[in-house]
Amino acid sequence: MDTFVVPQAGAGLDAFFNAQGIAIIGASDDITKIGGRPIHFLLKYGYKGQIYPVNPRGGEIQGLPAYASISELPAAPDMAIIAVPAAAAVKAMLECAAIGVRGVVVLSSGFAEAGPDGAVLQAELVSIARRHGMRLLGPNCLGTISVAQGVIGSFSIILEQSMPPAGHVGIVSQSGNIGSFAVQNIARRGLGISHFIATGNEADIDVADGIAALAEDAQTRLILCCMETCRDADRLTRALDLACKKNKPVVVLKIGSTEQGQAAAASHTGALAGSDAVIDAVFRRYGALRVNAIEELLDVAHAAALLLPAGLPKGNRITLLAASGGFGIMMADATVKAGLALTELAPQTKEKILQILPLAGTNNPVDATAQVSARPDVLQGTLAALMEDTHTDVTQIFLSLSLYNTRLRGVYMKALKDIRYRYPDRLLVVTSQGPADAVREINDLGIPVFPGIDATARGLAALVRMGQLSALPESTSYRGLVEALDSDAFRNEYTAKEALAAAGITVPREAVVTSADAAAAQATLTGFPVVLKIVSQDIAHKTEIGGVLLNLADEVAVRSAYEQIMQAAAKHAPEARLDGVLVSPMLSGGNELIMGVSRDPVFGPVVMVGSGGIYAEILQDVAVQAAPVSEKEALAMIRSLKLFPLLDGARGRKKADVLAAAQALTRLSEFACRHAADVAEIDMNPVLVRPEGEGIVVLDALLIPRRADSTSE
Repeated sequence: MDTFVVPQAGAGLDAFFNAQGIAIIGASDDITKIGGRPIHFLLKYGYKGQIYPVNPRGGEIQGLPAYASISELPAAPDMAIIAVPAAAAVKAMLECAAIGVRGVVVLSSGFAEAGPDGAVLQAELVSIARRHGMRLLGPNCLGTISVAQGVIGSFSIILEQSMPPAGHVGIVSQSGNIGSFAVQNIARRGLGISHFIATGNEADIDVADGIAALAEDAQTRLILCCMETCRDADRLTRALDLACKKNKPVVVLKIGSTEQGQAAAASHTGALAGSDAVIDAVFRRYGALRVNAIEELLDVAHAAALLLPAGLPKGNRITLLAASGGFGIMMADATVKAGLALTELAPQTKEKILQILPLAGTNNPVDATAQVSARPDVLQGTLAALMEDTHTDVTQIFLSLSLYNTRLRGVYMKALKDIRYRYPDRLLVVTSQGPADAVREINDLGIPVFPGIDATARGLAALVRMGQLSALPESTSYRGLVEALDSDAFRNEYTAKEALAAAGITVPREAVVTSADAAAAQATLTGFPVVLKIVSQDIAHKTEIGGVLLNLADEVAVRSAYEQIMQAAAKHAPEARLDGVLVSPMLSGGNELIMGVSRDPVFGPVVMVGSGGIYAEILQDVAVQAAPVSEKEALAMIRSLKLFPLLDGARGRKKADVLAAAQALTRLSEFACRHAADVAEIDMNPVLVRPEGEGIVVLDALLIPRRADSTSE
């Protein structure tokens, strides 16, 4: 099997963006066929480079001289489009390599998506590309379009009527149809496209390549990504980090959920750390904004593209303006539900508004009454007062359906133009529906228009998140040693805790005993009260079989508890291998967290923290991130939990030692990376977080080996 270095993400895509010659292999006179459409589009939209139709029949195709084979071309084109059946594509690829083609788009289907035989053909294409330093887009893809350059390597129907306008939005999509839908709708909203890339089967070029190339592209200011799955975590995170460092916001529509590569049967951690939550966390870490619907992608992209020249919101403080108290209340509800804040207007702002509109409501939302619809100067004065208020980050005005009314449209347009001229750096958005030309007129002022109240709130929340996203300054990759973990660590709770303690994570002083007398003696040494727990590599969930007894106050209680636990194990897990009973101090006086590690099939070890104890899976209060995490990230994860106010001293409680918890989470993530080859899951539940300055202690722990056939009871 050939082994070659995989190109760095984004490398070589200039061959597609700025191709100085394009060959179409499988060229056709029929412009409805995939071999005919690219030629038709290149001619229709005035591509300035050389077009080389290739067809064994030679002659002339669409008015251009055709060549019987690639070897007959007078010069090597930068890009070749392969539109022949899959069985013939390998030969075409070899011929491209022989003359020095730099980039190949394989539009044809019948490869890995079609089954094992197709997968073999696809692997051959990749091997040829790697051996000859070519980049391969596809196969089974919609291709690529570079608008300003007129470079087209696509058969998409979006080009039948017109070419999208040239502009600054770059789009990369695994799905050709979703990507082309985004192109069409972005163009319909009056925005321009820099480049469109549909990656198809991603045999070579993937979405990470597209993001990285667009990040380096001078034309592109905003990157939209339509993504079904991630095949290479390192390439994706490097590409996202590059885009963030280049100040190119990335908005990702991630559809579907990556399936867990390994069933998480034995631990709470695996059940809680789902892969979709992991990729969410990765996007946040590397400064990308995830959206959950194509409509949200388009709304956010449109608004961001309009606002980027002036800048995205610096914070989440929103001021609402409406001519109706009822609509104002609806706006307020939507704004708060979206996680935004209704700012308190400054006293001087309220005074200015009342001087213009004595009957106006000057709380937020501002009820300007119907008078703002009568005179532009009234609306201008009200908006000016809000624009000058430094307590707000964005002002939202609700126009309902007023743009359909010729008179009202004139009033609002005059006021909006005046405000934009006077306050070019203040952020203003409009909620309204109206004729396309009216919406376009407002957009041309650099003011986004959202079609509804809820859409505006969601869009503003996304824009605020986008404005706050940034890549971490510190490295998030593990650079330490990768070591084997002694297999004995997986044996039971006691040995798991020993391994974690060696990594700097605090565990209780405890011992395993094999008789009631030994249990009583150990309890006396430990100090009462104590906890007894069954110790077995075959019993993951001890409480469920009666294998844990708490708050044992004397030797008599301990002896009785020992016998009770052994009987419960014999009854409920008769085949289990028993190592004895663990005697631990009965600790209390703090808050319980769960901490753990699971293994994502793409991102590897994933660390999680959440509400702990027996309610961990019920509450689903969890934060996750790909390992390792820094102390700063660990603190942010803990602070994101719903229970954090309890840790932070809510209602007179003592503040918990959150810093110690964050340090433990960081050490756990490093432990997982150090032993990534051996560890599938780690479950520390509960972790007792003591009052500030007193640290944490892991009360129970479970390590599950990779490739082990572990099942829960």
